[in-house]
Amino acid sequence: MERNGGRLSKGMLALLAVHAVNEYYRLPWKPPVTAGLLVANTLTYLRPAFLRRFVPPIHEVWFNPYLILKHRDLKRFFLSAFYHAGDTHLVYNMMSLLWKGIQLETSMGSTEFASMVAALLTMSQGITLLLSKSLLLFFDYDKPFYSEYAVGFSGVLFAMKVVLNSQSDGYTFVHGLVVPARHAAWAELILIQMFVPGVSFLGHLGGILAGILYLKLKGRSGSEPLTSIIKSFSTVLTWPLRSVRSLFQRRRQRISGRGTVGGNRAGRSVPVLWRCQACTYDNSGLSSVCEMCGIDRGSSQVPRQFDGLTLEEMRRRRIERFG
Repeated sequence: MERNGGRLSKGMLALLAVHAVNEYYRLPWKPPVTAGLLVANTLTYLRPAFLRRFVPPIHEVWFNPYLILKHRDLKRFFLSAFYHAGDTHLVYNMMSLLWKGIQLETSMGSTEFASMVAALLTMSQGITLLLSKSLLLFFDYDKPFYSEYAVGFSGVLFAMKVVLNSQSDGYTFVHGLVVPARHAAWAELILIQMFVPGVSFLGHLGGILAGILYLKLKGRSGSEPLTSIIKSFSTVLTWPLRSVRSLFQRRRQRISGRGTVGGNRAGRSVPVLWRCQACTYDNSGLSSVCEMCGIDRGSSQVPRQFDGLTLEEMRRRRIERFG
C-alpha cells in the first residue's frame, strides 16, 4: 500500500516529530526504550534508501493468519506490528505510544519496560492468530478474520493500556466519553470498531487479552513474566555446568594425607584436625599423639629427643619413621 502524499503527509509527520521532541525536552529523565520504539516504527514506515536492504516492503510482512500458519512465516508474525498503512495510522499510534510509553517506562524502568513490550508483542500476535484459527475450526468462519491482512502497533498499545489502567480506580475520557479507567480499553475497542472503518477487531481484541494475561502471569510470579521465563530457561541451560563445577569443588575440599603444617582451619563448623602446641603440626582428629614430634594431644612440652630441632628436621625424621 502506498503512503499518502502531499502536504498532509509531511505535515502530520512533522507534527509527530515536534510533539515527540517537545515531550522529551520537558522530561527530567528521557525514556530510551520509548524513543527507540518511536524511531523504529517511523523508520520502518518511511523505509529510507539505506534501510531498504534490511527492511522488507509492506506486502511481504502483512499479518495474515493463513499465510503465517501455512508457511510458518515468523517474519509476518513479528515484523507486521512495526508497519503502518498510512500517515494517519502511524501518527495516531505513535502519539498513543509516546503517552503510554513515557508513563510506563518511567514507573517500571527501561529494562522491565522493554521486556514487557516484547512479551505483549508476542502474546498479542499469538492470541490474534489463535482467535482467527479458532473461528475457522469451530465456526467455519474464515472471512474476514482468517484471511485478513493487518499491520500496526495497535495490538501492543491496547495491551499497554490495560497494564497502565490496571491499578486505577478513577475515570478517563475515551473519544469524548467518560468511562472507568479499568474498562477504557474495552470502550475504545467498541468505539473504534463502530466509527473507524478497516480496523482489525481481532488484532485489538488480542491486545486486550494479552494485557490481561500479562497481568495474571505477573501476579502469580511476582516479577516480569518474560524475565521469569528467561531466568528459568537460563537455569535449565546452565544446570550441567553447575553440576560439574560443584563436583570439582567437592573434590578439591577433600583432605589428602593426614595433616598439614601451619594450616589455617578457621571457619570449620566441625573440627577434624588438632594442632600440636609444640611443633604446630595439624594432626588428624582421630589421633591422640602428634605424628610429627610424638607429644600427647594437649601437651605443649617438646620431647627430649626433639628439643632444639627445626621443623624441617622434625619432618625428615617423621618421614624416616613412617617410611
